[in-house]
Amino acid sequence: MVGDPAALEAQVAGSSFYLAMKLMPKAERAAMFAIYAFCRQVDDIADDGSLPRPARAEALEGWRRDLAALFAGGPAGQAEFLAAAVARFGLRLEDFLAVVDGMAMDVAEDIRAPDAATLDLYCDRVASAVGRLSVRVFGMEDGPGEALAHALGRALQLTNILRDLDEDAAIGRLYLPAELLRGAGITATEPRAVVADARVDAACRALAEQVRGHYAAAERVLRGRPHGRLMAPRLMAAVYRARLDDMAARGWAPPRAPVRMGKLRLLGIVARAGVRSAFG
Repeated sequence: MVGDPAALEAQVAGSSFYLAMKLMPKAERAAMFAIYAFCRQVDDIADDGSLPRPARAEALEGWRRDLAALFAGGPAGQAEFLAAAVARFGLRLEDFLAVVDGMAMDVAEDIRAPDAATLDLYCDRVASAVGRLSVRVFGMEDGPGEALAHALGRALQLTNILRDLDEDAAIGRLYLPAELLRGAGITATEPRAVVADARVDAACRALAEQVRGHYAAAERVLRGRPHGRLMAPRLMAAVYRARLDDMAARGWAPPRAPVRMGKLRLLGIVARAGVRSAFG
């Protein structure tokens, strides 16, 4: 059943954030598993190319109805498994709905070379909104928590966009911003054509510099040692920043070999993140 803890964990087990969640105390871990299981389920709707767009849009509407019912105290349907996390950590309806709105952007049409403002809105909805839910589970105060969610959410999502160029292009999507593509001399918007163009490397490097700015902003928040359990966001930031560095060293010109992180290196990053959480 979807609300069973083992079932929730299984939905998250393939996530890049799984290890960070596993290191959290039991109640916080269960809440994070629930949040990310929700994200996984609505993301699966958005990415289900076997369903026509109206059917996917209606499935997301079903989530909106069930979330509204959950927060109104009524029968919550498929959202019922979120009830314990919502009650314990004061999670907000608007943040869950923002995630659904982000998925709806992918359902409405395949995003192709959006302008920077549209890309930022997308990142806020599909990533920083998840961050706003997460920092409540981490026990952070609103000010630093909102700042961390804003910066780290965008950093993680944009790192994924830079990682998934070919995978996204294969399903007709291209999240690189139009301004950076034009700056690299690329005027095409057809995803496969863009990612096959050697000039895409310049656009990706320009975006990577923006991403580093988001990581730096997140690090400034964490260096301030705000109240809360900071091991998980430190680990997420460290792993993804290392992944970004690996991609930059490889480059984004086609053909792109996958960037993989070995277990020993991952364990080293975990150890360093643990030390930083303990000693600042």
